[in-house]
Order: sequence, then C-alpha cells, then structure tokens
Amino acid sequence: MGREATEANNQSRAGQAAGLVLSALVAFLPSFAGAQQPGKTTGNLPRVVIPTSNRSTAPVRPVNPAAGQVYPWRLNITATVFWIGEQPTQNNPTPNNKSSWDQQWTENFGGYDNPDPAARIANHSNFEFRPKGFTPRLNPFYIALPYNDVAGWAAHKPEAAKVIPWFNRMNPDPGKTVLKGRWVQIFNGKYSCYAQWEDCGPWVTDDYEYVFLNKRPKNTSNKAAGIDISPAVRDYLNLQSGQKCHWRFVEAAQVPYGAWKKYGQQTPQAVRGVGPVQVQKQTPTSSQNPVAGGPDLDAQRRYLEYLRKIRDEKKTSPALQTGG
Repeated sequence: MGREATEANNQSRAGQAAGLVLSALVAFLPSFAGAQQPGKTTGNLPRVVIPTSNRSTAPVRPVNPAAGQVYPWRLNITATVFWIGEQPTQNNPTPNNKSSWDQQWTENFGGYDNPDPAARIANHSNFEFRPKGFTPRLNPFYIALPYNDVAGWAAHKPEAAKVIPWFNRMNPDPGKTVLKGRWVQIFNGKYSCYAQWEDCGPWVTDDYEYVFLNKRPKNTSNKAAGIDISPAVRDYLNLQSGQKCHWRFVEAAQVPYGAWKKYGQQTPQAVRGVGPVQVQKQTPTSSQNPVAGGPDLDAQRRYLEYLRKIRDEKKTSPALQTGG
C-alpha cells in the first residue's frame, strides 16, 4: 500500500512538472514568433530585410551564402557632401573629376553633378534624384569612405585580405579593387537609403580600422568626417554637411529597388578578376519602373512582387515608400 502511494505521488509530481514546462513553452512561443517577424525594427536602427516571395520558382537556384550577411552599423558618423566634378577648395583639396578608381569619372557619369538644389531634381514620388541638365549614366547615389584597398596597379595593400570581409570570396586579381561599387545603407535617424562606394575619402585613404574594424574615424577635420555623400543622398535624406548619420555595408541582394537603382549603376563582379562592370540600363515602359540588371536581378523581382502584394492589400506604409 505504501509503495502504491509513493508511485502515485511520483506520477503527480511528474504531471505537475510537465504542466510547468508546457506553460513556459506557451508563454515563450508568442515572443519568439514576434522576434522572427521580418521587417521588425530593433531599437532605433532599421534592419536589412531580404526580399522573399510565397510564389514557387523553378528551377531552384543555389542560395548565395552572402545574402544573409549582416554587417555592423557605424554609429554617429559626421557626413560631408561631395560631388562628381567638384573643384578643389580649402575643405576639399582634391578635385573630383577623377575618383580613386575611375580616371574619367565625370565623363562616365555624363557630366557635372551640380549640387545646387536649384539645378537638381529631388522627387520621392517618382524616384528622381539627379541633376536637371542630363540623365546620369552612373548611379547618382554614391559615397566615399576613407580607405583604398589597392596600392598601385599591381598589388593590394597588405591588410586588405585580412580586414575586408568579402575579399577572399571575390578572389581578385592583384591590384583589382573589391571596394568600388559596394553597397551601403545610410540612416539619418528617421529614414534610410542605399548608395554605392565610388571614391575614397574624406581626407585619408588608409583608415581601415574605422571602415572595417568599427573604430572611430582617425580624421579630425570637418568635425571628424567619416563619410562623403553625394547630392542625391543628401536630398533623399535631407542630410546636410556636418550632420550625423549611421551607415553599414549591405550585400547587393539585400538592396531593395528604389531611387538608388533607377539609373545606371556599377555592380561588383562575383568572379575572378573582379572589377566594376557597367550594366546597361533597361528602357522602362509606361507600366514599369526601370530595374538595373546584375547578379541581384532575381532579388529585385521578388521585392517588386512583395511591393505589389502590399499595394494590393492597401497596406503600403510611408516608411516603405521612403526607404525607411
């Protein structure tokens, strides 16, 4: 009789323990599910959302392992505005008719990227952010960061392979940059946009500890400026010279369609002998926006499907429209 009572008591305790575990799981699952919802903002900074679609695709292509890469934010960095064709001044001793990687930058862009607001188009509704005088042949959303990975035409700097996260993946020939055309996301505290790395600066070209290792910029001029932004980035974010921003690297497949992809862009090749390639811009019809070609074309298509789905459900948000 005592043994039966003991077994019953043990069974009762086991049941109570199982009940506690079940209760804990029920309490945990909603918070876990909420944490997994795409597009949720963590803190005050936006998250990179990789476009997805519920539609099946055939054949299934191999997943790019870099598509899920998330790079850290560089926080509270002073931005300064620069532009293609800029002449030397006291605060900018180097002319910008050439870049660190393009000896005919102004010609390839199509002309002088006039920063005067009166000489520019800045329209969020149709993604027009460019000079009025001509249609740019390169992406008008460009930036400069204070590091150059090449030392001359035949060699990389000794630290390049160690500090650049995508260097080995791209496996470049000696002296071929792996930085030109890389995408960054820029956040001004309210909205974000995307731009491509097209020049080196401000002021220095060897600050790899800041660009890749999350140290503060070693430059002390212009309020310790750590990023140069183009007039298009300035106008899109209403971010003026001397103001603070946050920025981080993003992979091409993580960049949604927007004003930064409306005009010709430079996309890094993912093959040996890496170098920027000029992508021929598609001519848009009256029923579609131009989508720049490149290795992330499928991601762009999926993102457009996602936008159409939101539009059809009448749930489009202002943050989505402005890239926030």
